[in-house]
Amino acid sequence: MPKPLTVAVLAGAALLTRRALRRRVRASPLWPLPALDPPISGRPRTRALKLTVAGRETVAEGVVQLRLEGRDLPRWEPGAHIDLVLPSGLVRQYSLCGDPADTSSYTVATRLVEDGRGGSREVHEQVRVGAELEVRGPRNRFPLVDAAAYVFVVGGIGITPVLPMLRALPEGVNWRLLYAGRTRESMPFLAEIEELGADRVTVVAGLPDLDGELADVPDEAVVYCCGPEGLMAAVAERFPNVRLERFAPRTSPDGNRGDAAFEVELRRSGRTLTVPADSTVLAAVRAELPNTLYSCEQGFCGTCQQRVLEGEVEHRDELLTDSERADSMLICVSRARSERLVLDL
Repeated sequence: MPKPLTVAVLAGAALLTRRALRRRVRASPLWPLPALDPPISGRPRTRALKLTVAGRETVAEGVVQLRLEGRDLPRWEPGAHIDLVLPSGLVRQYSLCGDPADTSSYTVATRLVEDGRGGSREVHEQVRVGAELEVRGPRNRFPLVDAAAYVFVVGGIGITPVLPMLRALPEGVNWRLLYAGRTRESMPFLAEIEELGADRVTVVAGLPDLDGELADVPDEAVVYCCGPEGLMAAVAERFPNVRLERFAPRTSPDGNRGDAAFEVELRRSGRTLTVPADSTVLAAVRAELPNTLYSCEQGFCGTCQQRVLEGEVEHRDELLTDSERADSMLICVSRARSERLVLDL
């Protein structure tokens, strides 16, 4: 008959062994094979802020401006934007158009897009003064650089990142703005912009004549453009070094496979999927792994970032750095240059 002390020691050892095995399995479901590196999906890129909608104003036909208040907010520079988490959970990106020196509030403006994906409609119809919203950022991929001269080409709501730039330009610097919209009534901040330099601003209600308006751009000028995709493509064709700000995935792929179908292997899960030409990696992955994190579906927020173990990626996002693109991708918009990708999923 075993002694009670011996039984207690053996039982304790068995309990500790079971706990150690559970921890090992949680760390590597394929144990005893070596564990893969921890996945990177869903890691927040910036800390979240909780801000209160302190002001709401219609600043043009179909355009609502929100003032979001908080304390000791992170500073920003002209061209920066924030991620706004709406009450439904949708995440949308909006350029900051207020005063960069104001650390107590952020100001954004959004146009109602009738046939959009629902974010602008939610802002217009549901977000009211007093609401508390989550904000991430600010981030700036559209900074104002030092230059001898500037040319700004803007369409509609694309004026929001450019307005703080115009306010910040050094006195005496050479600049011009071509501002186009459907009608003058639909163009936000028009009165302030014309006051900043009436002789430097050309306002066009309708389609602008780019050949005429941009015929004499100085060689030393830095060209900025923000607006509808068609406008940005037309300006980029004339000025290959133009600085663009877009809040939608690129519509013209820069790779050599276009939107061809390809295979994706999920290494951790042991599954291989086919991504059709008319779908996304995210959609294919979520059909197999419904809990895969995502948010904006436009290549801006970074929630769906996944590590790439094998294959060549055609990056279509507007967020990842060159070093991040070396071994990861945003699966909501980016695709494969090769016939097969292997993800750490």
